[in-house]
Amino acid sequence: MATLPNPLPDPAAAGLDLPPGSLVDATLDGPWHEPLLWYADGAADQGDWAGLRAAGRRVGLLPVLVTGGQRDQWPEAWDLSPDSASYPGDHDPEEVLAGYWTDYADDELGDAAPADGASGEPGDGASGKPGTGSGTGSGSGSAGAWPGLAPVPAREAAEDPDTAAAGIVAVVADDADLWLGGTRMALVPARRSADIPAAIGWTGAVNHENDVARLCAVLRSWEDRYDARVVVLGFDTMIVSVGRPPPTMEEARALAAEHYAFCPDNIDQSPPYDLDAYAEKAVLDQDAWSIWWD
Repeated sequence: MATLPNPLPDPAAAGLDLPPGSLVDATLDGPWHEPLLWYADGAADQGDWAGLRAAGRRVGLLPVLVTGGQRDQWPEAWDLSPDSASYPGDHDPEEVLAGYWTDYADDELGDAAPADGASGEPGDGASGKPGTGSGTGSGSGSAGAWPGLAPVPAREAAEDPDTAAAGIVAVVADDADLWLGGTRMALVPARRSADIPAAIGWTGAVNHENDVARLCAVLRSWEDRYDARVVVLGFDTMIVSVGRPPPTMEEARALAAEHYAFCPDNIDQSPPYDLDAYAEKAVLDQDAWSIWWD
């Protein structure tokens, strides 16, 4: 994935002075021919991010926090499969999302039925399912055609996207033991934050997508439109910082449809199971998106 030679086999030769850590080459098919990532032995400290980012970017490495989660699964146990990942730039993000929408949204959202005599009209949210409250369907409960990509927010970003990412990292690193099971700093050979999952052959979304590069194509689009950065990866979880979030409900609803196509589990398996509510609580003016796949 990286356009520069991978410096991880000999970090010192690349001028990197890394703290104690581990190089990961374990994949589903046996050891990879070179390390896929390095991650620290000790718990993440919010002050480490800026230094690792500055040192790593010079040689084609980008930082990300990795988490073992509640099951204590660190990258050696992530079932990495770099052979299964294509190149994110080979995929059109709108085509990817439209395909997911067709495959998942019509089945899942289209089954929403009005509850207890509710009208089922878009926006009433009465059925408790994403389709009826999202504005994406018709009165019959059908999810309808793919609504298209959400617009770029009109307002300017409040700060540099990497500064925004560092802020989210500081929050996560400060209380990760409480809700993530601990985090550690990692470096990955990648030139764009959006490409980090593909660069390591991450398979956390395998029940939704076998080729993680297709998801990375969408992450690239979010990077361009919303100043998004992948800041945390776990076995099947991801946290994305957002430097320019949607400022209105209309824009948040449009983006929530993309989130549903990208990861239906985030709505189908998380209360209140309603796309409108998700747009308001998890997308509107939010500086981080937490995503998980079953």
